[in-house]
Amino acid sequence: MALFNELVQKQMKTMDKLLYLQAEIERCQKLKEELTALQDEAKVESIKQEIVKMKEELYQIQKQFEAQTDEVIQSYRDFNAIV
Repeated sequence: MALFNELVQKQMKTMDKLLYLQAEIERCQKLKEELTALQDEAKVESIKQEIVKMKEELYQIQKQFEAQTDEVIQSYRDFNAIV
């Protein structure tokens, strides 16, 4: 059961990262809209690049979260098979 708890803790940390990145993407998208309204194209391009980078990172974290979910499920099944 210790392995299961450790895996769940890892998954919670990953979820925190995921939620943080989603909030940052939303913040940057709002900033992009504001800058677009102000016609500051250089800053808009910079923000667009930052959004793309964060979306790529978010995708990787989502994949990691899915893999951790599979690990948690397998650990739980293994533990229950023993008990």
